[in-house]
Amino acid sequence: MTEFDPGPPSTFAGHFDQLPDISAKKDLFWFSWGPVFYRGRLDGSARVIAVASDPGPTERLVGRTLVGDAGQRVQGFLTKLGLTRSYVLVNAHPHALHPSRGSHGLTLLGSHATMRTWRNDLYSMLKTSSVEAIIAFGGQAQRAVELWPGKGTLPVFEVPHPSSRNPAVLANEWRAAIPQLRAIVTPDPGGSNTGPNYGPQVAEEDYSPIPKRDLPWGLPSFVGDDRWGRLGNPKHNNSVARGADNSLIWIAPGE
Repeated sequence: MTEFDPGPPSTFAGHFDQLPDISAKKDLFWFSWGPVFYRGRLDGSARVIAVASDPGPTERLVGRTLVGDAGQRVQGFLTKLGLTRSYVLVNAHPHALHPSRGSHGLTLLGSHATMRTWRNDLYSMLKTSSVEAIIAFGGQAQRAVELWPGKGTLPVFEVPHPSSRNPAVLANEWRAAIPQLRAIVTPDPGGSNTGPNYGPQVAEEDYSPIPKRDLPWGLPSFVGDDRWGRLGNPKHNNSVARGADNSLIWIAPGE
């Protein structure tokens, strides 16, 4: 029987329900689409906490974070560590941040005290005795982790966001982090941390599909694997995009 994510346990669901009101800052976000909170394990078994910036259009449609092109790059990163399931992925911002408002987003991480407390409490709920490392993907995530006093002495790895516009720097810094993380993070049964590292750029073989166990039941089979689009003509890295009038456009394979 195919595994799927049944949703958050009650403790996390209750915390998600207590998300502070940021409507006063809604001009910074795709606010009307609402928040997206996590992907991965909320049962205390995660060995890695990965933090990224904010959810994109694919994430909004699926209701789980890091499932589009950036998420499939992150999944490839986790695969190189030998992790097949023992991870949890969250964001600095639960709402999708307008790319042009990135600097305002960085400021908001520190200035909105209620949201900062809520976010820090979430991260602390994720920090169980199983966690061996924290990975902060990009500047928004790095600032959010910096503001989290509960991280304690856990090692924090700061690397570029998977959607970085500098592919050489992205690959170089991800390549440097992999052996350091392999020395710390215990692979999952069936996972391997002995495969190839990154080359000069992130290549197709460095992507990994999103496991079905991370996704809600009932989604089309192609969700979480956009290889068909990346290799298509015309090429597109995501099957979901934002359209005009606050809409989402979803493309299926062969259409």
